[in-house]
Amino acid sequence: MSPRLLTIFLFSLGFGTMLTFASSHWMLAWMGLEINTMAIIPLMAQNHHPRAMEAATKYFLIQATAAATLLFASIINAWLFGHWEIKSMDHPLSITIITLALALKLGLAPVHAWLPDIFQGLNMSTALLLATWQKLAPFVLLIQIQPTNHYLLIFLGLSSILIGGWGGLNQTQLRKILAYSSIAHLGWMVLIIQFAPSISLLTLLVYFIMTYSIFTLFKLNNSTNINSLSTSWVLSPIMSALAPLILLSLGGLPPLLGFLPKWMILQELANQSMAMMATLAALSALLSLYFYLRLSYALTLTISPNNMTGTLPWRLTHVIITMPLAISCSITVCLLPLAPSMLTILL
Repeated sequence: MSPRLLTIFLFSLGFGTMLTFASSHWMLAWMGLEINTMAIIPLMAQNHHPRAMEAATKYFLIQATAAATLLFASIINAWLFGHWEIKSMDHPLSITIITLALALKLGLAPVHAWLPDIFQGLNMSTALLLATWQKLAPFVLLIQIQPTNHYLLIFLGLSSILIGGWGGLNQTQLRKILAYSSIAHLGWMVLIIQFAPSISLLTLLVYFIMTYSIFTLFKLNNSTNINSLSTSWVLSPIMSALAPLILLSLGGLPPLLGFLPKWMILQELANQSMAMMATLAALSALLSLYFYLRLSYALTLTISPNNMTGTLPWRLTHVIITMPLAISCSITVCLLPLAPSMLTILL
């Protein structure tokens, strides 16, 4: 893709998200979501590979369905109450339909089945955009509508944490594993969004940092499955040593940064007298932790010798460690001791 076209599509991607951020009218929010969807589809199909074209087609159909459902619910609300304001949703049916439409856009369970297949058809850069930037606009709308049925969000959150961990257990492709990781992390955010939106936004920020780090590491190592992880040490030993720490941070183990949002969410659920929900979320997170440990095992304990057929990738090219990657990896591994000061500023 030429630099001019890439610039236009990336600008449209940012413009669509910012339009949704700034809108208080459902029609403008819908327009922003549609601009966002149409801008990323050429980026998904730029490789002209059958898998990429299939992923772009599936993504278009899913997002168009979710956007049409959202517009239908907002029209129902405007028909009943005569206004289009996002924060003035009054009818429970409209709020429930919009919540489910945004869940479909985000890829929350049980409407998550499209996300792993689409991730598998994309390259690492486009999959990173889909896992991070494309979550912003629906997530901000979900914060603004404030659903009256609290049990719906609790169900979406717990089922996403459980299915995100369960679905990643038998996967060998890294992009599918990261897709289920995205589903599980979004479940944590949705679980707490109605009680403490600031904690939910903090969780989203931490998720973005950790996801950027792991996607970039896998891209620089040219790793696409678990078997290729065991030979990535010959390309860059330092990054191969750093990747298990980032994976364990994604799993939420202390003293890494990923422990912070899970700790705060469980504490807030306990403060809301929802100890059973906190227990179920913590136990479901152990499933995700298992496949992170499996990836860490593939990176550290199987580095040599390797009896796979084929040639090992040797250090024929210089692997460039960019400054953003170095910063994000440092934050992912080392920021937890600064958590009290950070929370004082943010919360």
